[in-house]
Amino acid sequence: MPGSAFSTNWKTNNLIYMSQSITFIVQPGGRLRGEIRVPGDKSMSHRSIMLGSLAEGVTHVKGFLNAEDAMSTLEAFRAMGVSIEGPVDGEVTIHGVGKHGLKAPDKPLYLGNSGTSMRLLSGLLAGQSFDTILTGDKSLESRPMRRVTEPLALMGAEIVSQENGTAPLHIKGKTGLKGIHYDMPIASAQVKSCLLLAGMYAEGETSVTEPAPTRDHTERMLNGFGYPVSREGDTARINSQGKLTATRIDVPSDISSAAFFLVGASIAPDSDITLKHVGINPTRTGVIDILQLMGANIEILNRREVGGEPVADLRVRASPLHGIDIPEHLVPLAIDEFPVLFVAAACATGRTVLTGARELRVKESDRIQVMADGLQILGVDAQPTEDGMVVNGGRGIGGGEVDSHGDHRIAMSFSIAGLRASAAITIRDCANVNTSFPEFRQLATRLGLDLTTV
Repeated sequence: MPGSAFSTNWKTNNLIYMSQSITFIVQPGGRLRGEIRVPGDKSMSHRSIMLGSLAEGVTHVKGFLNAEDAMSTLEAFRAMGVSIEGPVDGEVTIHGVGKHGLKAPDKPLYLGNSGTSMRLLSGLLAGQSFDTILTGDKSLESRPMRRVTEPLALMGAEIVSQENGTAPLHIKGKTGLKGIHYDMPIASAQVKSCLLLAGMYAEGETSVTEPAPTRDHTERMLNGFGYPVSREGDTARINSQGKLTATRIDVPSDISSAAFFLVGASIAPDSDITLKHVGINPTRTGVIDILQLMGANIEILNRREVGGEPVADLRVRASPLHGIDIPEHLVPLAIDEFPVLFVAAACATGRTVLTGARELRVKESDRIQVMADGLQILGVDAQPTEDGMVVNGGRGIGGGEVDSHGDHRIAMSFSIAGLRASAAITIRDCANVNTSFPEFRQLATRLGLDLTTV
């Protein structure tokens, strides 16, 4: 199978890397200057593999994120009989097997740390004719899955989880799912996408209404593959009367990865950077909106559209920030970026208040508590609340040793805090940075962050 040698090497390297204990050490101060392109969008990389595998014909992907989470999705589809070449320099070629062409894997599908893989695959596999088991690492197997298994059960899916609703998930092959209308209790692109993918295999129409806007990459990419998805207000609709036709995909740079440098250049005096080809899908730009409300100097340049997705270059220059009450309507649009936004709040004059973000407590770590604990170690007045945080900023960041709890976004956020720290920051348990942004250290040091690993 094309790519099999790469697959073996990736698995071997992955196991070696994840067995290591990686510590980041960031020296205080500095500035960020230069121009970079951060890696491809993780959400779109996942979806390009899923939909390309189910398409008829050969799909070519550029800008694919060669990181552990996206590779977990790629390996899962290889295990289900899909021939995939690459990734090589961000390029992947997928030989689609059609909507009904997947084959039963010969062992459980291991999805590492990727919640996106597990939740979206739950919907896609619920309508297949074969049984599957989805597993992951310790962190993934502690994350809540009832949010997808319960609505899938309403469609007729048979999924057995652990007693507390977590993985491993045993999905019983079953054709003949029934379309439903589902009002999501919380805003979640993963839940919405899971149900839309299941709707491709369900009798009748499946519709999902979200309480607040979430990222819409699934709907955009389905349409890009020629599979009709309609949108009316807050409701997305799909049925089984469609097929996926192979296409070309150019994945923009991931705004969630760009966010670390958006904050870093904003808080470090005399910084001036340009981030190239960043995806600015309006369901993902909450981090830009929040930083601009805090006084950040962010210019959106060279706007254009690539493969149905808006992209632009972002120029960021240092600017004094001030605390704000973060508008709740922006919370779902920046849910993955709050760890580094807490760092921005620590550097801002006055009080920043986040509410309506309970979802942060069930990410790769409890991001509210872990960030509050770490910021307090560094001398920041950060008080966790049930659904957010209150940060009294502008009083300085000290040095010290913090624990990322194996959460990639926590590790990178505290690295950026070093730009305004008065002493070195040591960050423990950073190996999982490889799940989303393997090039983080390389690009950060190129721009001027003094970051080393041990």
